[in-house]
Amino acid sequence: MTYTVGRYILDRLAELGVDKVFGVPGDFNLFFLDDVLAHEKLDWVGNANELNAGYAADGYARVKGLGALVTTYGVGELSAINATAGSFAENVPVIHIVGAPSLAAQNSHLRMHHTLGDGDFKHFMRMASEVSAAVAAIHPATAASDIDSVIRSAVIQRKPGYLMLPVDVSTMPTTPPAQPLEVDSKVSSPDIEQAFRKAVADFMQGKKVTVLADIMTERLGAVAEVRDLVTETGFPFASLMWGKAVLDETEPNFAGIYVGGLSAEPTRAVVEDAEVLICAGVELTDTTTGIYSHSIDFSRVINVAAESTSIAGRHYAPLTMARSLTIVKEVALELGLSGTDFEATTTQEPLPQITDEALTQDALWKVLSSNLDSKNTVVVDMGTSFFGMATRKFPKDSRFIGMPLWGSIGYSIPALLGAAMADQGSRGVLMVGDGSAQLTIQEIGTIIREEINPVIFLINNDGYTIERSIHGVTASYNDITAYDWSKIPGAFGGREDNTVILRAATIREFDEACHLARETRDKLVFVEVVTAPMDMPELLEKFGAQAAQLNKKK
Repeated sequence: MTYTVGRYILDRLAELGVDKVFGVPGDFNLFFLDDVLAHEKLDWVGNANELNAGYAADGYARVKGLGALVTTYGVGELSAINATAGSFAENVPVIHIVGAPSLAAQNSHLRMHHTLGDGDFKHFMRMASEVSAAVAAIHPATAASDIDSVIRSAVIQRKPGYLMLPVDVSTMPTTPPAQPLEVDSKVSSPDIEQAFRKAVADFMQGKKVTVLADIMTERLGAVAEVRDLVTETGFPFASLMWGKAVLDETEPNFAGIYVGGLSAEPTRAVVEDAEVLICAGVELTDTTTGIYSHSIDFSRVINVAAESTSIAGRHYAPLTMARSLTIVKEVALELGLSGTDFEATTTQEPLPQITDEALTQDALWKVLSSNLDSKNTVVVDMGTSFFGMATRKFPKDSRFIGMPLWGSIGYSIPALLGAAMADQGSRGVLMVGDGSAQLTIQEIGTIIREEINPVIFLINNDGYTIERSIHGVTASYNDITAYDWSKIPGAFGGREDNTVILRAATIREFDEACHLARETRDKLVFVEVVTAPMDMPELLEKFGAQAAQLNKKK
């Protein structure tokens, strides 16, 4: 059997741990999809549309480390570019393979369907280059090297990669890979390590320390090192919302979620008043800092970033994040340093009384978080769901997936599909508002078809509450069409034997729904949760006020 360019791409993906390929068929990618179906290590997951496929590949990559997306040329890839732009912004490596017209058609500059009709077949690749680590139009003579280059760049830079694969090239012969693809470029200079070690000792001597951790520790594979740092030193540590649950929030030295000036006071103080603050993979954005309400003195910061580390603004490079954190830990232990004074909360936040009163947002998030398991993958959409769960303490070994930088509503439903398929030993739990759900609800059909059996909490609060928190409380543009949510799962393949549909409008109904969801693991559990339109988590209320003020600035 002839070994083809299409097979080469798939073998490289499988070699790097990919076992699911998301996407939508189109006439220019069908031959390649034949190779996907025939591959012994890969499963095809067809999605409702290309945008959803992109979100699913993103969710999968956040758990697995790399995702794969297949669309057709033009109309398909442009539908997906919002998702790949989000992956680019949030440092998620997804390989986007676009089935394109044949080389003969391109060389003849034909006016073909799915094109702009001007004979230029590189328009969309140029668009993709703005949101990709690397792009390539695959040609027979350089196929292997171009494929390897794009995949390597995507993995190393933690950004999407784009492969434009002409329909005829996908079936052309090539040579199988001679050796595994080298994707580890993490290099530290021994001389820089030595200089950094001395500088850390001089900087930290006799001072009390706090650790602030964020998402890039996970993206760059340094979670073990930052975990060892906070565990072995006992330094108090906080996380930003983006990096929630990267570290174990049940540890006694966990100081909470830092949201700048919107943080709980003990959390704000232990971060901002630290004599030395070690920032591990921290990315300060408007959302995660409470609209830039943070007050961190960077003259007291050891900032451990992707390719360099700085001490009070002085940079040390090349120095990997993992090595930097290990050196900081070793120096701290050698010096016998103490953590910033901090009194950890020893009591659990009391749960609301289980009554027949109307369900409030405060009761909703307290009850829901108390029902999480140690192996849940929690996926939230931007809005009340993100802000409601961000500050709740999570069990050990649970995950929290959101999109606070790109902030594309509707992301969470397809992302749940991808994340759950990446780790089928962890049950998916989705929280999505009614407004966000209306963008991507079709993907519930794929969730049902693939039998991943998550719990979906659909927050029915009659519109865009996060936008109301910023502006237009009663404006009609923040209203949405009311759906009969109880009928949605059935419209997409839900039946009594594979789906449980519940509705909760009181505290008691919601508590009972959570208990039933925990017990029912062989079916999708879909819970419509009813709250008032302007009832929102306290953090979202503060965030909305900050955002409104920012938008008014001239």
